[in-house]
Amino acid sequence: MPVASRYDWVGVHRTRRQSPTTFDLMSSPNFLAFAGSLRAASLNKKLVHVAADAATAAGARVTVIDLRDFPLPVYDGDLEAAEGLPANARRLKDLFIAHQGLLIACPEYNSSITAVLKNTIDWVSRQDGTESGTKPYEGKVAALFSASPGNFAALRSELVSRGHTFVSRTDSEVIVHAFEEWGTGCFERFDGMFAIALWDRRHQRLVLARDIAGEKPLYYTHDRDVVRFGSTIRA
Repeated sequence: MPVASRYDWVGVHRTRRQSPTTFDLMSSPNFLAFAGSLRAASLNKKLVHVAADAATAAGARVTVIDLRDFPLPVYDGDLEAAEGLPANARRLKDLFIAHQGLLIACPEYNSSITAVLKNTIDWVSRQDGTESGTKPYEGKVAALFSASPGNFAALRSELVSRGHTFVSRTDSEVIVHAFEEWGTGCFERFDGMFAIALWDRRHQRLVLARDIAGEKPLYYTHDRDVVRFGSTIRA
């Protein structure tokens, strides 16, 4: 799909129960598309619409939903035993079953999917009457992708070439190494949205920075020798 370069496609997966020959792209397939994020301004929600537009232009039919419209309790076996499958879980199961494929845009949280996507999968996977828990996924083609808020992968490679050693795959470590390498000039190299607080132990100073467009809010106040800062004024 022709998406902008800042979008990072993670992979496409077909469930094993379905033979590849039974999914015919020439028959105008229908996809269910949603983001594993609840934020209104989520980049992944925007990416879902980009993917949906591209799939539609290629001849597919796409239904875009927002998981915010399907609130669910945290999965609890005791709750399920007492009250059964929540109405919104049933609605989601029906949507999954009614579509041939899934387009899911999800940010990475702690090297995994988000809590809301995991909880959605937990509920949709529950057996309901004689219907198996795997029915919503059987025969599906699924695309899982994510929107990258910046150019940290490229910066990581450049920093490695300059002799920096990384112990994790987090963006936070890239920020620290970039600051070590370029000082406050590193912020000019960051693409996308960010709000950062760094304690520069070498020079005994606090460094606050945000993206030039202010997509990530950063508020601060300075009262004599005390600096207070946060992502909201209330904080």
